[in-house]
Amino acid sequence: MRFLHTGDWHIGKKLYGYDLLADQKDIIEQILTIAIDQQVDAIVIAGDLYDRSLPSVEACQLLNQSFIKMNLEEKLPLLVISGNHDSDVRLSTGMPWYEQTNFHLYTDLQQSFAPIEIGDTQFFLLPYFEPIAARIYFEEEKLTLQEAMKKIITKMYDLFDPNKKHVLVTHFFIDGSSRCDSETTVEVGGLDGISYHLIQGFDYIALGHLHSKNALKKENALYSGSPLKFSLSEKDDQKGVWIVDSQTMQPEFHELHPKRDVRTLEASFEELTNPVFYQQLDRSCFWYFQLTDRSVITNMMAQLRTIYPNILGVERINGRQKENQISQIKERKKAPYHMLTSFFEEITGDTLTEKQRLWLEEGLQQATDTEKRNQDAT
Repeated sequence: MRFLHTGDWHIGKKLYGYDLLADQKDIIEQILTIAIDQQVDAIVIAGDLYDRSLPSVEACQLLNQSFIKMNLEEKLPLLVISGNHDSDVRLSTGMPWYEQTNFHLYTDLQQSFAPIEIGDTQFFLLPYFEPIAARIYFEEEKLTLQEAMKKIITKMYDLFDPNKKHVLVTHFFIDGSSRCDSETTVEVGGLDGISYHLIQGFDYIALGHLHSKNALKKENALYSGSPLKFSLSEKDDQKGVWIVDSQTMQPEFHELHPKRDVRTLEASFEELTNPVFYQQLDRSCFWYFQLTDRSVITNMMAQLRTIYPNILGVERINGRQKENQISQIKERKKAPYHMLTSFFEEITGDTLTEKQRLWLEEGLQQATDTEKRNQDAT
């Protein structure tokens, strides 16, 4: 049998404040297209369907619509687990009748000991869990994550059908993996992950939690990575899904292509605002610019946003130009008002608006009045 391995959809997540629902809808449709073209027998989703435990109405609608297309319309079996960003209780709503359409959604540790068989393969779905859940299940008060995983995997091994292949689907940090900036650091039971040696007996391990497919270099254990780039550190990471055939267990990577990519560019302000230059660029992308200019540019961000609507930020790679060392010393001796306005311009590249200047003057006046009252009191 053939299956598609994906995960870490994080529906509802924002990229530096930008809404990604339209991008996520498009990328999920691409995943479904790949599944159909590759004639898979099931889709595996290794956790973190939502970005938070209380997702928005719009995020819930998108996930529901996606599952309807995949499972009810295209008749594709779904093998899904909850991740650390999901609410296992909320996600499991409706679970009892999902299985009638081959939609297997596991959110509880106990469920992981009921393998799902499709063709020549047994799937063991192990959702994210806190150590307390394992302590309750095994009735041991001081069980660590590593000890719990050893018990869990040993129990799974006992359930192996020797005539079938065995796949583990789980959502944990595996020791030796590398992170990127968009992932939330998870430390459970005083440990930062689980040992690969505990789970290496499976023919394939479909991992979720880390957002890069290159996070772990093991032949039979792979992270699918997130289908979209959720941070600047992922700008060079090719996103996609794995297609696995049970006959060979050799995963094939199939690329995904976002509506709006994350890109960086080194250029001068003059180049970035020149139509001849920027018309060659995909201005709908999420851009992070490394500016070569050293001089002050009035309303820099406002000007750039009129051309690049999804700008993530600007970094001055050469610093700001100063006339000489004496000017720097004089800068430090300026009155608080001038120091604050200069600091604002230094950081943002913009000047204060009239309203912002008024707020600053009022705030400084209140601070001065308070200081005088305190001095008079003493």
